[in-house]
Amino acid sequence: MLLLTRKVNETVLIGENIRIMVVAIRGKQVRLGIETPPDLLVLRGEKSRQAEPNRAR
Repeated sequence: MLLLTRKVNETVLIGENIRIMVVAIRGKQVRLGIETPPDLLVLRGEKSRQAEPNRAR
C-alpha cells in the first residue's frame, strides 16, 4: 500500500484520467473530490461489499 501525505487542494493522480483531491479536513474526517471517466464506478470501501451481490445479477 502506498501512503501519501496531502494538504487541502493537493491532488493524487492515478494513471492519466483519475484525479483525487483533498477538498477539506475537519477533525478526523477528510473530504475527497474524485474525478474519473464517467464509465468508471467509484464506491466507498464500506459499500463495495454490499454492491458485489447486486453486480452479479
